[in-house]
Amino acid sequence: MKRSDLIVDGPASAPLTVALAHGAGAPMDSEFMGFFAEGLASLGYRAVRFEFPYMAERRKTGKKRPPDRQPKLLECWQSVINEFDPESLVIGGKSMGGRMATLIGDQAQVRGIVALGYPFYGAGRADKPRTDHLVSFKTPTLICQGTRDPMGSFDVISALSLSKSIDYHWADDGDHSFKPRKKSGRTQKQNWTEALDACDGFLRRLL
Repeated sequence: MKRSDLIVDGPASAPLTVALAHGAGAPMDSEFMGFFAEGLASLGYRAVRFEFPYMAERRKTGKKRPPDRQPKLLECWQSVINEFDPESLVIGGKSMGGRMATLIGDQAQVRGIVALGYPFYGAGRADKPRTDHLVSFKTPTLICQGTRDPMGSFDVISALSLSKSIDYHWADDGDHSFKPRKKSGRTQKQNWTEALDACDGFLRRLL
């Protein structure tokens, strides 16, 4: 069944389509999601956004709901993947959306994955990483991560032995949304722009 709830930016003739899922707390049209989707479209890619069922329901009712359970999230992801040719499809997104993409990427045989602020572990739970599937992961992947992300800081992630198919871009002094502290002398827009450039470089390599 065709999905009618997708936000699509960029040309239909683009060499790659990049499908982006939102994080646990913010919808597909948040400032963060809009920046990366519209930015990718401006670079010549087709960017597709969608919402998981719980977020779509929240949009209708205005009532906050917790994220759906993992099987339902993955089922939703698969319904989006089914809309496109996996040979020219890159999947990913913000936090939870990107993590779900890594859980289905190898099976779906997509071209690549772009994860923006990856939740390697729960906040304050660095001793319990959720990375078992990333050890032998095969799909080419770019993870853009803030160096002081409370769900995956540079110091913690650098010590992990994960798949060689994963590349990283580190947002200097960035938190989970790449926002740096004022004392760093950097801005969130600067970190977003550099992460977008890293995504462009990764996508070009896939081509």
